[in-house]
Amino acid sequence: MKLEGIHHITAITADAPQNVRFYAGTLGLRLVKKSVNQDDPTIYHLFYADEKGDAGSDITFFEYPGAGRGRHGDGMIHQINWRVGSPTALDFWEERLGKHGVAIARSGDRIRFEDPEGLGHELAIVDVPDEPLRARHPEIPEEHALQGFDGVRAYASDPAASAGLLGSTLNFTEDAPSSWSARGELRGSFYTYDEAPVEPGIQGGGSVHHVAWATPMDEHEAWRGRVAAAGMAVTPVIDRYYFKSIYFREPSGVLFEIATLGPGFDVDEPLEHLGESLALPPNYEHLRAELEKELTPLPDPRAEALRR
Repeated sequence: MKLEGIHHITAITADAPQNVRFYAGTLGLRLVKKSVNQDDPTIYHLFYADEKGDAGSDITFFEYPGAGRGRHGDGMIHQINWRVGSPTALDFWEERLGKHGVAIARSGDRIRFEDPEGLGHELAIVDVPDEPLRARHPEIPEEHALQGFDGVRAYASDPAASAGLLGSTLNFTEDAPSSWSARGELRGSFYTYDEAPVEPGIQGGGSVHHVAWATPMDEHEAWRGRVAAAGMAVTPVIDRYYFKSIYFREPSGVLFEIATLGPGFDVDEPLEHLGESLALPPNYEHLRAELEKELTPLPDPRAEALRR
């Protein structure tokens, strides 16, 4: 069995409206699901992705209003890497990010920047056979749009401790010391460790909560069995309605999820209307009236761009 690269990445925000303006506005992703944290339904869970909500492009956020700013440390993902298609696309993003007041650092075929809460991102020209996963935004030409995840970078004080799990259990390929990749039939992503800073990490706004790896639905139970046999404390299979999940913390400290490729975000909304209204799994539907009164109204950067 092989994992199909990254399924999604989940982070934390203290400010959902600002978060929407950055990810659905500045970066041009599509808000494909406006839902709630299924472990704490009083807070938002926002999903941004390509136009179809495909795994491999899906960055999600839990909103904890007023949370302090996080700090990346040992056992935490500190950078998300995205693919773009050409040097011209990098030129476009250098100009666009600058116009939106985002500080960047460009080096050759790469651009680095942070979101408003300090979460690190990198755009890079990557030659892979994977399908480009693009969103459509009125201000961003299709050929310049983000094309999905390339990988993530995490801090680890002892990356060798994770080698057995990554290689023998999860069937990652070791590409270089402290750098691995997961590649299936359709997609692949890298997972790289960097030397951990001295200061300990703090979970908060702008920090990554977990990274999820993708699997076909018919292999999910088998993956749970492999992870359990390796001695990891793995959860039972949890039905998240849009996909099924298991969770465990890999030896270097990063929280891993293995999530299924399906049923998908269009199970309760038509594809053309994804993310337009509050979507609740059936077992939370009875809370709709209360939640719609309590949750913060969100902007619609796409609609605003079309009106300009």
